[in-house]
Amino acid sequence: MTAMNTNAFEKSATSANYEKSVPVLITFAPNWKVRMVLARLMGAFLVVMAFSMWLVPGSAMATEVWPIKLAASLMFLLVGVSLLTVQLLDARPDAYFDPIRREVRVLQKNENGRPQTVLRRSYDTLGGARFAEDQVELYDVDGSLLMKLPLQSADVSRALKGQLSGSVTIFA
Repeated sequence: MTAMNTNAFEKSATSANYEKSVPVLITFAPNWKVRMVLARLMGAFLVVMAFSMWLVPGSAMATEVWPIKLAASLMFLLVGVSLLTVQLLDARPDAYFDPIRREVRVLQKNENGRPQTVLRRSYDTLGGARFAEDQVELYDVDGSLLMKLPLQSADVSRALKGQLSGSVTIFA
């Protein structure tokens, strides 16, 4: 083949590899869904309790008890509504593996909730990677551990291995 045909073939093979590979995003987030469900259940319970204090007939209907009952029901209502409407802003970083630029970026959310790049490393500057069952460890060129990332599934692990296999040494 001529140099021009070989170059065109390499470009089409490279673009085919980019079309097959997808960006991989690995999050460090703990199990926030369970925490949110528990917060919402507790909030709903407190709101119901704030109103049921007034609906349940009791012997404490004296005028001296009304301010205490009113303060308690308002406190239950305010805490319950705040638990129902709370949105947890996760400040943990995300690792984004970009197959086009062939780099890993660590993104941290700022005070407005927008991601900002705090670390950017090219695949060529990584020393190696070690894949375990549920995590990947990325090493620097001097052999020190750069980052340890949890993997959500075997599909994420395969996609990440596919991206890194061309330019990063994968340790057994």
